[in-house]
Amino acid sequence: MFTQPYRPMAYPMGPNQPAPHYKGMGYPMMSAGGGTIPPQIPSGSPMTAGGTAVPVPVTSYEQSYIENILRLNLGKVGTFYMTYENNSEWNAKIFKGVLEAAGRDHIIISDPVTGVRTIMLMVNFDYATFDEPLTYQYPGTIGAPPTRRS
Repeated sequence: MFTQPYRPMAYPMGPNQPAPHYKGMGYPMMSAGGGTIPPQIPSGSPMTAGGTAVPVPVTSYEQSYIENILRLNLGKVGTFYMTYENNSEWNAKIFKGVLEAAGRDHIIISDPVTGVRTIMLMVNFDYATFDEPLTYQYPGTIGAPPTRRS
């Protein structure tokens, strides 16, 4: 039986010690076990010999994810190859149309003749072909935006 009212422990280091604060967070991050969780460092970040992450300047180009590549090519006509596993009617399907939108989990194309729009899930996406050059901006590739020099 408790004789004192239950008070949750706010910080694992004790009531008289300040809580750790991580820059930009304003509060300590607590794990289920009561310990603190350090802030996440992006994968591939340069590190000093002491283990500190070196800040990397934000660049104006997007990372090379398929939805970003598709977004750079909105308005172009493409052929989209999709696979639908465990489908008794058809396993694979081909769609052709104008690329109107590309999100993290979907793409939207339209038929230029009928105007019918189709939303397709990226989980079913295999690949796409285009009959014209694609816009592709990624560092280290031909056509990538120039890097700034300080």
